Amino acid sequence: MSRRAAYALVDWGTTSFRAWACASDGTVLNERRTPEGLTGVIDGDFAGVLTRHLAAMNVAGDTPAILCGMVGSRTGWVEAAYLSVPTRLDDLANRATPVPSAGRPVHILPGLAQRGDAPDVMRGEETQLLGVVADGFDTGLVCMPGTHSKWVKLDGGAVIGFSTFMTGELFQLLRTGSILRQAVEGAEPPRPDTDGFAEGFARGFRHPAEATNALFQLRAGWLLDGAAPSGQAARLSGLMIGLEFAGATTVHGTGDRMALLASGPIATLYEAAFAAAGLSLARRFDADQCVRHGLLAAAHRLHSDRSPT
Repeated sequence: MSRRAAYALVDWGTTSFRAWACASDGTVLNERRTPEGLTGVIDGDFAGVLTRHLAAMNVAGDTPAILCGMVGSRTGWVEAAYLSVPTRLDDLANRATPVPSAGRPVHILPGLAQRGDAPDVMRGEETQLLGVVADGFDTGLVCMPGTHSKWVKLDGGAVIGFSTFMTGELFQLLRTGSILRQAVEGAEPPRPDTDGFAEGFARGFRHPAEATNALFQLRAGWLLDGAAPSGQAARLSGLMIGLEFAGATTVHGTGDRMALLASGPIATLYEAAFAAAGLSLARRFDADQCVRHGLLAAAHRLHSDRSPT
């Protein structure tokens, strides 16, 4: 006889939907991943989309769902207001926003906001960080690469500050919508074990003031020397990540224990970047696992009657 899910855990972003049906001890009973993010919800029917996906995973209609991500933004289902840092991550569940008329108990976890002279926001990453803390890393600096990379300072399970770097978005814009497009057209995905990536990273990390000059040199190298697109794309990737590391180490320093939270090929790129920068990693975390662990920790707090004894 199959086990009955105690919780539905959902990471619902702008362009993606990930859900896990979990037992009370966190065992994954079923999983669903689709590109049906916020942009795919028609006429605001979030309840219908959630119900359809959970039914496909055989999740009972009274099973509580805990959600995180852009589903809690102003353009999402119900806005889950930002919590100002410093904020203890184990307080996320206490400040979750209930969703009325959802057909089942549904809560959306809040994002985090840094106010003042260095304003910043995150939504979704805070739940991954809750998973990081639940896995034993509660103090140090966490690097979270992505379209908008986050560098987050933790102290005793609290977020005390963070910075966002638009590395992935800028890489994509430069690769597809700038004069560099022809120089990298048809390139293979960047790999960290190439000279191009290492050269680009060193330039961005050690000489960030020369960044715009280094960018144009990518085009010039293609025009004058016929530099291969894959090599130029690797240089561009390394350059952008090097700029991020230069900025992050300027803002946060290098004295903290450091952890990398990433999944897939980008994790390999950033591991190489840490080594090239001479920075050691105390821990490496899988982003997919951490968001699930964070949602589970919140579920245990919100629905203690279903938590394992």
